[in-house]
Amino acid sequence: MSNTYELTLGPLKRELPLVKISPTTTIASFVLLGDAELTEYAAQQLSKKLNGTDFDYLVTMESKGIPLAQVLSDTTHHPHFIVLRKSVKDYMHAPLTAAVHAITTSSDQQLVLDGADAALLKGKRVVIVDDVISSGGSLNTARALLDQAGAIVVKQLAILAEGNAASRSDIDFLAPLPLF
Repeated sequence: MSNTYELTLGPLKRELPLVKISPTTTIASFVLLGDAELTEYAAQQLSKKLNGTDFDYLVTMESKGIPLAQVLSDTTHHPHFIVLRKSVKDYMHAPLTAAVHAITTSSDQQLVLDGADAALLKGKRVVIVDDVISSGGSLNTARALLDQAGAIVVKQLAILAEGNAASRSDIDFLAPLPLF
């Protein structure tokens, strides 16, 4: 087996290193951080999947979804997006928290929605955006926090759908990413 997987997104190609994350599972490690060209391309393509979708805010998870949400926010003329953090920060007021387990993290983490952002999202239509959706753990936790805040999730977007996530009908994505 090769040590990399070639990802093709439109005109862009990236060699992703293969990383063994368990005795039975190897992933093609996709890191969006720092890849401005791919971020811009993905945001342009994902904005087309939002065509006709009425929404108030984009919501993403820390940290690899942040640059995508930033560019997608600009592209769709939504000047403010919300970031679900991985820890409670001192500046937060009445944060909402939920445990999450993701395929690429060896221990459970948490997602945190600042109480001020929760108040802002109440009754608002939101789109969840992330770089890769795999097991759906982070996505499900994000939805639970947004439900708790009274937000209405109208769409879920990702650049890549990994493994079985590629067969989900509730996610719009640009390309599948196999598990090995």
